[in-house]
Amino acid sequence: MKHQLIAGLLLLSPMAVMGQTCYESIADTTPTTRFTQHTDGTVSDSVTGLMWQACSYGQSYDVTTNSCLNSVVKVNWQEALRAAVNDRTGAYKDWQVPNNKELASILEHSCVTPSINEEVFLGSLSENYWTSTSAIADKTAAWVYTFDRGLNSLHDKEAFIYLRLVRYEK
Repeated sequence: MKHQLIAGLLLLSPMAVMGQTCYESIADTTPTTRFTQHTDGTVSDSVTGLMWQACSYGQSYDVTTNSCLNSVVKVNWQEALRAAVNDRTGAYKDWQVPNNKELASILEHSCVTPSINEEVFLGSLSENYWTSTSAIADKTAAWVYTFDRGLNSLHDKEAFIYLRLVRYEK
């Protein structure tokens, strides 16, 4: 009985769910046709005018395999802001931590685990990603979006969380 209970709990746990699940009955919010994928590891969004990193922070884009290399890195909020200033993906020098609305713009509401277009945004995890948006009542917290279910929440700025950078395309 004990083993059956543990097996049942494992089946219900988020860790037991493998791969992205998309629902055809829900219209795509970030169709692949909306984006232009560049060979320098960047992705342009024709709707918002934003340019995103194709891979999560800490990874590098491999044009030959159209995949992300290396491990995704967790950083605290201050480190995320510093990482944006120092990042040179695609030879651009104006990367930023996305604000709450910018990060929400790449959520794919027809999919979960992760709730992002995996054809466009490579190396995405079903985890929390930083925004630059601080909490109003508590300046020690900032907003994050979880790409598990596409929900946002507040987290302490000292927490170690994933990151994907953005810039305004000119």
